[in-house]
Amino acid sequence: MNFWLVLTVNSITFGGLLFLLSAGFSLIFGLMRIPNLTHGSLFMLGAYVGATFTVGLLGFKLNFWLAAILATLAVAAIGALAERLLLRRLPGDQLAQVLVTLGLSFMAADLCLMLWGGDPLNVTTPDGLGGFVRVGTVAFPMYRLAIIAIAIVVAVGLWLLLDRTRLGAMIRAGVDDPDMARVVGIRVSQLFTIVFALGAGLAAFAGIIGGPILSVYPGLDQDMLPLALVVVILGGTGSLLGSFVGSIIVGFIYNFGQALLPELAYFVLFMPMLLVLLLRPQGLFGRQIP
Repeated sequence: MNFWLVLTVNSITFGGLLFLLSAGFSLIFGLMRIPNLTHGSLFMLGAYVGATFTVGLLGFKLNFWLAAILATLAVAAIGALAERLLLRRLPGDQLAQVLVTLGLSFMAADLCLMLWGGDPLNVTTPDGLGGFVRVGTVAFPMYRLAIIAIAIVVAVGLWLLLDRTRLGAMIRAGVDDPDMARVVGIRVSQLFTIVFALGAGLAAFAGIIGGPILSVYPGLDQDMLPLALVVVILGGTGSLLGSFVGSIIVGFIYNFGQALLPELAYFVLFMPMLLVLLLRPQGLFGRQIP
């Protein structure tokens, strides 16, 4: 019984990290129609930048949460620059966008390898969250529960942003019908930059808060990107609810698959994606892309 409870908490925790990674990915693809293959690299870059501040590679250490904020802002700025300087020049050309984002992903991976080397970086758990919470005879790591709480808070914050603010209304209009949004005076190009920066920042934030669990290592981007793609396909592009539900589903499938069927873990993970593509290509909560 303890095994199943612990595995369930681990699955929800991993699902929370995937939500932070995939929510921005889904909005970017839903609004801009850009298959952003650098998203896993943004996750890894955020993890490395945050780890640099927390483990003292620069000769000093910062508070974990301050380091997370700095990493989030830095990677969000990088994402905004990439959108403005590169992707904005390729409107509607998805093949070129795929090649550019794939190239940026390889460049980011090489840059991380050059700057931080090939050895994994172990990120320590933030102060005050290193203990356990006991429920009966079962002990749950406090930090994993904190990640679940953070994911819920971010999900609620994004929902309020998208459904209760003027900016959110413009983003939703851009997702539903970008041409009509331009007609009514919405500057969709600015929305592109804002959404891309938001997605990049969320990916970086997920990378640093996931550091104490996953550690930070070369190839982290390639491990996380396919999972984000599965989440977006399951949940549907442009759907916040779809990202949340899809992340939890993938978190459970991935963790239970690794624990119970390690030889077939990826088969179990990608089979639901194939079924969704065959039966409901727009995803569980998405709309058909025009």
